[in-house]
Amino acid sequence: MPRRLLCLLLTLMTLLCVFPAYALEIPEPTLSPDAAPYDAEHPEDLEPDQLYAVSAILVEAKSGLVIFEKNADQLMYPASTTKIMTGLLAILFGDLDATYTVTAADLDFGGESDVTDIDLREGEEMPVIDLLYGAMIQSGNDAANALASSVSGSIPAFVDLMNQAAAAYGCTSTHFANPHGLHNDSHYTTVRDMALIAREAMQNDIFRQVVSTTSYTAARTNLMRSRTWGTGIQLMVPGTDESANKYYYPDAIGIKTGTTSMAGYCFVGAAERDGVELISVVFFTGKRARWADTIKMMDYGFSQYVSVSPIDLYNMNPITLETTGFSLNDSALGSLPLTCVPADSSRTASIIATRDQVELMASNLRDTVLIEYSRDFVAPIQAGEVMGVMTYFPEDGDPIEYNLLAGRSIDKRENAPKTLEEIVAMTDADPNPFPPFTLEIGLYLILPIIALLLMIWLLRKLIRRRRVHNARMPKIKSRYLK
Repeated sequence: MPRRLLCLLLTLMTLLCVFPAYALEIPEPTLSPDAAPYDAEHPEDLEPDQLYAVSAILVEAKSGLVIFEKNADQLMYPASTTKIMTGLLAILFGDLDATYTVTAADLDFGGESDVTDIDLREGEEMPVIDLLYGAMIQSGNDAANALASSVSGSIPAFVDLMNQAAAAYGCTSTHFANPHGLHNDSHYTTVRDMALIAREAMQNDIFRQVVSTTSYTAARTNLMRSRTWGTGIQLMVPGTDESANKYYYPDAIGIKTGTTSMAGYCFVGAAERDGVELISVVFFTGKRARWADTIKMMDYGFSQYVSVSPIDLYNMNPITLETTGFSLNDSALGSLPLTCVPADSSRTASIIATRDQVELMASNLRDTVLIEYSRDFVAPIQAGEVMGVMTYFPEDGDPIEYNLLAGRSIDKRENAPKTLEEIVAMTDADPNPFPPFTLEIGLYLILPIIALLLMIWLLRKLIRRRRVHNARMPKIKSRYLK
């Protein structure tokens, strides 16, 4: 265990022994005297010393990339944030439609009497779904025990499952001793590991629905009447005109608080803005500081990350083509801007990255998408005509196509020669199997014949001249010498 945390815990235990009357008082850490003042107008300048939390982390939910951290690998007590794992495993391995009968073991907390509960009674029959809401919204420790028993048959067996799941999720510094989070020296984790667990949990739709609920009414049971629970997450409570809540954060979507005298005030949060989802963890912070710390980190994360679509990337660096065969009256000299639209409006994609990364992807668009043209760039061109296809390949799922459309019409030059496509189209449209007779075709057919006849005539004339010349020459008689 890190020396700083060990000293802090030993000091706290000493104080609890010396002042038993304050045994339940939760410590409130303060900011470092050397910390620079926090400027809410510039959240991008956040520094670790500006957080009250002893340990904190912020991650981008989709990729799991760490955006901000403070003592992220320091061993800490998680308190009731433990119930994130409990709730997730109850959803994955339990039967939410079943009804569970509470046992005496579910109400046993090792002698601790001052615990948060939903007032379960031995023999009470409650739907498992209500136990889940009772554990996550009301933070009922009895509900967490009952969930554990409903899944694994016993609390110890469920704790084994929790540790197996933590290892499977990649947690390297986590050990659970119970399903609720009441203090146990062997029950510890780190904010880094808890962020891994929370990220896994928030990928489950049922879990997301539960932790984003601000009020829930449980059904009447065989022993108790209906109960209503409200969230303890101040970030999700708007407040009223008479009593405003300065910690209300409209982008907050959950997830779990936790508090013990040894763990201090803890909170694991999630927020979503414009397609970017963040997960934060603060351990051993203050009662109100957990909200302030979370808001600081969330604002920092949203100042760094943005969510864009492939169309947004394209519009940052749109394509303009240079065409040929355009009318001489075209003031734009044949320049053709292309607009990008979805080929299938039901399919969307989002790219989450830092602002600098987005600008880099836009400036090197062809490194991010595949662009293929479906026709040549010769006028005439009609506005809205499909000129090509842009394909984006997401990390998971099938490729998504976008049509590249002509942004304007371009008229053809009046005396421009016909293109091959036009010639083929004219030929296909003509019912006459023979090409139409024109002066050009006539000349092409007649000229070779005339040339051939002229050559024959010249050849015959040449032969006739040679014959005449031979006929006029005198014959030489033989002469003999005597």
